[in-house]
Amino acid sequence: MFKSSILSLTILFSLLTPAATRAETNYGTVAMYVANMLSNHHLSHREFDEAMSKKVLDSYLNFLDFSHIYFTQKDVDGFRAKYSTTLPDYISKRNVSPAIEIYDLYEQRVKERVAFAKKELETKKYTFDSTRSIQVKRDKLPWPKNVAESDHLWSNLIESNMLDEHLADRAKVEAAARNKAKKEAKEAAAGSEPKDAVAETKAAPATTGDDPPEKRVAKRYEKLIEQLGENDHEDVVNYFLSCLSTSYDPHTEYMSQQEMDNFNIQMKHSLVGIGALLTQKDNVAEIQGIVVGGPADKNGELKLNDKIMAVAQGEGKTLGEWVDIKYMKLNKIVELIRGKVGTKVSLRVHPAAADDPSMTKDITIVRNEVELKEKLANAELIVTPPVDGKSSKIGWINLSSFYADMDGGTVSTTVDVTKLLKRLMAEKVEGVVLDLRGDGGGSLEEAIKLTGLFIPRGPVVQAKDWRDNITWRDCENERALYEGPLIVVTDRTSASASEILAAALQDYRRAIIVGEKATFGKGTVQTILPVERYMPFFSDKTRAGALKVTIQKFYRIAGGSTQLRGVIPDVSLPSIHNVLELGEDALPNALPYDTIPSRIYTLTSKDPLPFDELRARSKTRIEANPEFQYIMEDMKRLQDRIEKNSISLNDKTRQQELDENTQRQEARKADRMKRAKEIADTVKDGFQTYRLTLDNVGQSELMKESAFTKEQATGMKLASAIKDEDGESSSESSQFTYGIEPVKLETLNILRDLIDLGGHQPHTAAAGDATSRKPAAN
Repeated sequence: MFKSSILSLTILFSLLTPAATRAETNYGTVAMYVANMLSNHHLSHREFDEAMSKKVLDSYLNFLDFSHIYFTQKDVDGFRAKYSTTLPDYISKRNVSPAIEIYDLYEQRVKERVAFAKKELETKKYTFDSTRSIQVKRDKLPWPKNVAESDHLWSNLIESNMLDEHLADRAKVEAAARNKAKKEAKEAAAGSEPKDAVAETKAAPATTGDDPPEKRVAKRYEKLIEQLGENDHEDVVNYFLSCLSTSYDPHTEYMSQQEMDNFNIQMKHSLVGIGALLTQKDNVAEIQGIVVGGPADKNGELKLNDKIMAVAQGEGKTLGEWVDIKYMKLNKIVELIRGKVGTKVSLRVHPAAADDPSMTKDITIVRNEVELKEKLANAELIVTPPVDGKSSKIGWINLSSFYADMDGGTVSTTVDVTKLLKRLMAEKVEGVVLDLRGDGGGSLEEAIKLTGLFIPRGPVVQAKDWRDNITWRDCENERALYEGPLIVVTDRTSASASEILAAALQDYRRAIIVGEKATFGKGTVQTILPVERYMPFFSDKTRAGALKVTIQKFYRIAGGSTQLRGVIPDVSLPSIHNVLELGEDALPNALPYDTIPSRIYTLTSKDPLPFDELRARSKTRIEANPEFQYIMEDMKRLQDRIEKNSISLNDKTRQQELDENTQRQEARKADRMKRAKEIADTVKDGFQTYRLTLDNVGQSELMKESAFTKEQATGMKLASAIKDEDGESSSESSQFTYGIEPVKLETLNILRDLIDLGGHQPHTAAAGDATSRKPAAN
């Protein structure tokens, strides 16, 4: 996991666990111990020396000013002259003043740039008729040489912001006109007299009812200043220590105490709090979701879209001081609302239903444990349309992470998937798909156990430490729970534990891997070390945080590593992700790929899987499927844009690009509607989908997907739904043929091919087929 930009304008956060007042932790001492821990525990065992000092400094400068638009080259050269080789000396003396000094100048430069922007917006008139353009990605470009060059750069950036707003306003006006025309067409059809919507639109001023573009852009810049003002000493040191950690490798990470709490919540999929979801609008925290059955939901007083104005601990005689939270960072608001099970928190809210903007209401909620259901394993039973008079039952298991209770609790991915898999088997599915798209990993233990649901006892993964000691882990079950046809579908964001499972099933010939050109490529093992354990006994270490440090590399049982290269699919599908800088090889300081000897393991089938035939059939379908042709067109278009790396500041040019995009989308929409009608006219029975969750997996009646609500899927009441221009709720999948997105549909087809080609009922290969294959290339 990686930290978001410190200038992110919107943070969405669950209200989670324990609140504590900030102690006077000595962050210089914390920094010294973090540096020592990295040298002693990281896989590289590399000293924090002069060479590392330069890497850390550059990482910190790029973290603060990723797009190279605030500092000048003179600023950067000054810092490099002063700190490129000396950071270890400062840190060894418990001195974090370089981090503070650099941040202070960064804050000053941001304020100077914002002041420049506001002056430009007040005095400059924009006609958007120039032939100039600006570069989109600037992280590899040099910083502006001086203030004059910075002013020139910012003039273009501001003009680009203004042009974006200008184009957005025009699009809103045109959308309003279209909606008005549709409404009046309906009225005309109902017998009322229509108005000339187009004439009215042309006569009316091009306004959206929002602030003028200059004011909106200025507000956005002012927001940067507000956010900077919310950062305290702890935040700044946190940024610096994060850069120090990731200079060793991308997955070694310093975590503040709050980040450590959040990490535990992500792993357990449960939290202690009030069970609500916040976002920040106009500097006020607003309730965007309430967990069904959570403390806030049971209390019943807190409502969606309520605005929180102040927070206090306790109630009645034990009520603490009210803290005004307007303009406060959202993560600090969350800290105030966190607490232990059974404790009380009071919220002063402005009710969403109140007409009087000054009206407030005090609500007291008892904190308790809250289960987060949205990311838990779930499944679908899919009945396919008949082919030659025969339908197929397919099981589809969705897994977004390998979650577990790291404190020895009962939360387990494998336990949950076992329940779903047994129900699918009871429904007599002919094949199963395990969907690991977007699954960034999690518990190694769960990855090993989950692999054991599909293979009998044997090695699953190997690891090597800094001493070159090689270890391996086996799954312990005597035989697999499910032995039928199996596909694992992956994408570029399938990482870590996902790659361990996919690689093992591929090496055993147990599953067909379907997906994008490769998985993420994270083949490293981390452990979490609380910094307080390494600090002196009597020092204040309540806010010391923890270090998630890389201590080993993963290796496949066939000997190759998943590091950097990921898992290469057996059947590859086109994807826009394939042209993006996405994956381990796009990250700075990634560890290299290497191999070790393979383990002895027994293939689940003595015969190779029918890869060539599956690829050939898939290739034929992809070439005939307009959706995949669209994807390949988009890939080419995106690749060209990435290579060009610039956008025009000319209104006509940009509007033409937008019009072309709109026409392309409309043409695709019309084509999809035409194809959907043709299918509806020729195919009597489409796909039937039933949803299985951990709540309903034991119920006798299956729940149709059409009856499955967003609230049931997320376990949360949400404030808003995505709606189209007509005001109708829409989902991404509804536009596709059969209502199934193309990758899912093609994966189902590949599984049916696998079944058609004889399935894959694994049996233990003969003793002579046991293998210690050469190190795998993937």
